[in-house]
Amino acid sequence: MTSLDAVSIAILLGAILVMAGILSSLLALRFGAPLLLVFLVIGMLAGDSGPGHIEFQDVRTTYLVGSVALALILFDGGLRTRFQSIRTVLAPSMVLATAGVLLTAFITAPVAKYTLDLGWTEAMLVGAVIASTDAAAVFLLVHAQGLRLRPRVGATLEAESGSNDPFAVFLTLMLVELISVGHGSVGHFVFELVREAVLGTLFGIVGGRLVVIGLNKVALPQGLHAPFVTTAALVIFGAAQIAHGSGFLAVYLAGLIVGNRPTRAHNSVVTFLDAATWLAQIVMFVLLGLLVSPQRLLDSLLPAIAVALVLMLVARPVAVFLCLRPFRFNWREKAFIAWTGLRGAVAIFLASIPMLVGLSNAYLYFDVAFVVVIISLLAQGWTLGVAARKLHVALPRTDRGPRRIELDLPGQLEQQLVGYAIRPKSLYFRRGLIPSWSKPTLVIRNEQILSPIEAEPIAPGDYLYLLAPPEKAESLDRFFVDMPPSAAPDPHLLGDFMVSAEHTLDEVAGIYGVKLGEGEDKLTLADYFDIHLDNAPKEGSTVALDTIVLVARSISGGRVNVVGLRLPEDEEEQPVLTRKQQVRRKLADVWSSVAGV
Repeated sequence: MTSLDAVSIAILLGAILVMAGILSSLLALRFGAPLLLVFLVIGMLAGDSGPGHIEFQDVRTTYLVGSVALALILFDGGLRTRFQSIRTVLAPSMVLATAGVLLTAFITAPVAKYTLDLGWTEAMLVGAVIASTDAAAVFLLVHAQGLRLRPRVGATLEAESGSNDPFAVFLTLMLVELISVGHGSVGHFVFELVREAVLGTLFGIVGGRLVVIGLNKVALPQGLHAPFVTTAALVIFGAAQIAHGSGFLAVYLAGLIVGNRPTRAHNSVVTFLDAATWLAQIVMFVLLGLLVSPQRLLDSLLPAIAVALVLMLVARPVAVFLCLRPFRFNWREKAFIAWTGLRGAVAIFLASIPMLVGLSNAYLYFDVAFVVVIISLLAQGWTLGVAARKLHVALPRTDRGPRRIELDLPGQLEQQLVGYAIRPKSLYFRRGLIPSWSKPTLVIRNEQILSPIEAEPIAPGDYLYLLAPPEKAESLDRFFVDMPPSAAPDPHLLGDFMVSAEHTLDEVAGIYGVKLGEGEDKLTLADYFDIHLDNAPKEGSTVALDTIVLVARSISGGRVNVVGLRLPEDEEEQPVLTRKQQVRRKLADVWSSVAGV
């Protein structure tokens, strides 16, 4: 009976710790505090050196929980990433995720060697452990501080944070093996890197496509789709690891494929994984906090602070500026990306590997990583919003997200029922515009449910619900937020084949003889772009209008205000791509065809 009571007490204490972490997150969000820091502090307070006096030294369990948590975090990150949004930044992101990690480790290593009195290989291991950024920490803080990053900056951080973990894990494991064995060859390390990358990619692509097939073809009971996807992600991770591939790369690619294909129960899967990753992170950081000894931390506190400062102020900025030099990023974007290299779950998880295999100085790596994470979350985490605004790379997020409800229609992949409050300055209310792929379904007014015909005319304060394909539902947002006034087009941009977007299609048809669809004659060119584009227009966006092509040449207030006309005889004059652009386009097309995104 005593043993049973011990198990019950352990369950009770564990549940209380997790509950404390969940409730404390409300306070942390209120004051903009980094949540991961809160979970670590709770673990420390519950440990043998804190008021809780819980003795916990089970590194194997911590590593197991950390592996599962990191696998779910990476899968969830891939699931939420739209391939179209990161396609243009794949090259800089991959350079940051590989060469950037290596440069960061190299620059940090000398400081670790001389301040911690380590050998070069051990110092390099310290650099590798803290070299990768933490996607969960970055985007949790971006959301908590109400920021909307510029698309290219956000996409670069998103792709880098999700893809640099596998390389950091590989580098750490190789250095641990080198320290344990005492020797190794460059050829061996290159072979291991290629094998892990190739097998991880193979397992990720095949596993992701199998998950898509399973979701869409297997008639699972309602509610089991999300657990099926979550366990499938762990199966992909475990299978890749057993085959000596990169399981972390595999789950990220699998999530990317699943998230970019039409699947059943997409919203419920995302919601379930969001909760699962939250719980996994809480448990992992509480366990990591339990492993920390404040007394032991004091012995290496000053050297660890020196390593953290060099990492944040020298290593990361140098790596970012060098890696992004070939790409068209301005200095403000580079500076923000450099400052947003937060360390979190991955660093402390990697620091537990030397402890697991029993390396000498194992606790030193762990303590240094712990201090680095604390300083990074405090210094960079709390100043993230200030840095974004000072560097002009983000705008405050003022609008609440739309109310979305998932609807599973028999005989096809489900559509989403998306609801919006009608605003007096919205594009929909002012112009009555709606994309052709969306269908108004019902209106709620004064707590009454009406059909769109019964509710005519739609008034501010009404709630309009529309059916839309899941992959396009978010693109409806721009029709229902208050739009800033459009600026007048620059007259210098207008010419024979440049016109103001406020001209109607009827006027264009009268000049160029194009055929219009029913009811399109009164639409402006700006309206035509809004209706036919799946996403918000940007410079260079094109839509076909009978035999001519309309090209967005200038954007103001979120809408096109200058349009270029590409006539049929201009179609042969295609821009000549450089060899580098041809290679990048070819690689993107190959990935799209192989991964099915």
